[in-house]
Amino acid sequence: MMQEQQAVEGFGAISQETRLRIVRMLVVAGADGMAAGAIGEQLGGAASSRVSFHLGHLEKAGLVQSRREGRSIIYSAKFSVLSDLVAFLMHDCCQ
Repeated sequence: MMQEQQAVEGFGAISQETRLRIVRMLVVAGADGMAAGAIGEQLGGAASSRVSFHLGHLEKAGLVQSRREGRSIIYSAKFSVLSDLVAFLMHDCCQ
């Protein structure tokens, strides 16, 4: 079960428009994830430093994970953590 501080960090990370868009992209991408460059392209050609900044926030909050494939860094959503975040919101309302 997610603790309140984890939830605050998770919601804080996605409370910014670009980071929310990235999480949504990664959810759609599924377990295969997306390369950082492809994420930047889908954000309208965002600079790699900007994309890295936002991905770093999301990774620190535990919402995404990264892995290296050759010269690319692939990011994917951590579905269990995102699910826990939603469950945290819903916990007391639907018993």
